[in-house]
Amino acid sequence: MREALIVWGGWSGHEPQECAEIIKTMLEEDGFKVYLEHGTEALADPSVHDLSLVVPIMTMSKIEKEEVKNLATAIESGVGIAGYHGGAGDAFRDSVDYQFIIGGQWVAHPGNIIDYTVNITRPDDPLVEGIADFPYTSEQYYMHVDPSNEVLATTKFTGDHAYWIDGVVMPVVWKRKYGKGRVFYSSLGHQAKEFDVPEMKTIFRRGANWAAR
Repeated sequence: MREALIVWGGWSGHEPQECAEIIKTMLEEDGFKVYLEHGTEALADPSVHDLSLVVPIMTMSKIEKEEVKNLATAIESGVGIAGYHGGAGDAFRDSVDYQFIIGGQWVAHPGNIIDYTVNITRPDDPLVEGIADFPYTSEQYYMHVDPSNEVLATTKFTGDHAYWIDGVVMPVVWKRKYGKGRVFYSSLGHQAKEFDVPEMKTIFRRGANWAAR
């Protein structure tokens, strides 16, 4: 049986505990044995190397050097990692080692909660197959991203809230490798209610299963 570890905490505005429970249920439905841990301490445990998947939900927060070192070594050896929105893309701002794993870092969401469109760029990829471009209402993440990411979906900024980024096309969903490990990230999912959006939930679910070894 595949085993997954969800570590949750950080900024409460992203409803980390509620989202952790949603993802736990999702993974259990897909046949995982799921461990739920509050905080980052579990990432330093040697047992992380035996997992199939790690899901961080830790907006902002801090990660100790031994924790990120153990996590990075585990992923490099083949453990998968799947994350979303600030829980993974704005976690551990002072850890470049962690950002190297995820492949990006949040820097802004001009206009805060707004309406925008998610554009599928790789409709042939199994993670987004059958999903058309879709409207979305949430924070539109502006991120610094790794050029080695394999981008599956993007969004275009209008410039209404920051005129100098008018027309910028920004990755929303990507996958990548870190050593032998698979990394999946989606910038969608500001709060738990966004898992009610079928496209968002389906993409994350497929991404988590893809990442898991």
